[in-house]
Amino acid sequence: MQRQQQLTIWLHSQFPNEVFNLAPASADASFRRYFRATFADGRTLVVMDAPPQYEDCRPFLHIAKLFEAAGAHVPHVYAQDLEQGFLLLSDLGNSTYLRALHGGAAAHELYGAATDALIKIQLASRENELPPYDEALLLREMHLFSEWYIARHLNVTLTDKQHAKLKEAFARIIANNLAQPRVYVHRDYHSRNLMVSEPNPGILDFQDAVYGPITYDLVSLFKDAYIRWEEAEIIDWLIRYWEKARKAGLPVARDFSNFYRDYEWMGVQRHLKVLGIFARLYHRDGKDGYLKDLPLVMEYLRAACARYIDLKPLLNLLDELEPRDNQVGYTF
Repeated sequence: MQRQQQLTIWLHSQFPNEVFNLAPASADASFRRYFRATFADGRTLVVMDAPPQYEDCRPFLHIAKLFEAAGAHVPHVYAQDLEQGFLLLSDLGNSTYLRALHGGAAAHELYGAATDALIKIQLASRENELPPYDEALLLREMHLFSEWYIARHLNVTLTDKQHAKLKEAFARIIANNLAQPRVYVHRDYHSRNLMVSEPNPGILDFQDAVYGPITYDLVSLFKDAYIRWEEAEIIDWLIRYWEKARKAGLPVARDFSNFYRDYEWMGVQRHLKVLGIFARLYHRDGKDGYLKDLPLVMEYLRAACARYIDLKPLLNLLDELEPRDNQVGYTF
């Protein structure tokens, strides 16, 4: 309550002669919260509340500037107070891609717009602007799977043989990921962070962006933890992106089959990370809403591992740890 009072006082200092109503807009998996300010004339703005002891607004500001300059539709920053952790932003609305797609919106048009925006961001990429998605970070993310999914969620201690098998799988995955061309990577480019807006899409939650593998954001978009699509649809959307990317001059593989393999292997890295994060959100943070999304992520992971002989040892390990007919902790 004290934070909200501070936020209200700060907002009054920005608009001393105006009346507004402040209401919760959304929250995410971090300490950030968002409020929508509605003014007497009907216009709206969004205020980010990012407590400075937990969150640093500077990456958000830097990346917003980069993405906006690239032509992507991100929140415009009108005012900032880094000492208190407040940002005043343009309002991209309250209709996420997820809500629109469940409401029957045309997926082809929405995903076409999403890949158009992604290509703009990727074309603007420059080395040394964003942190590198390097071996250390890729490995640290996959270790979330070991620590939180295997050890905490499944309550399993790996044998030396299993540990060695997992370590080898991680090394193979990272080798593929690091060999891919690098661009700006949003890191959570999916249906909850894309807003139906004009221009479309509005892009949120980009403060953890890095410089890394070109297929990563496509995995986030099409192997979405929150919505399932038929594989034929996904491949069609991927081909359309690949064709647009080649035409735009992005460094995608000349052969789509090679591009698709990179996409699949990048997906394995992300799915391992996401399983660990969702388990951590439950066991550490008490957020059980993500447990229902675990099965789809595991399905993505198993399907990719089954396709590539170099990933079969990882699939076998998954079956040892959690037989498919005995998966735990997904429902209450």
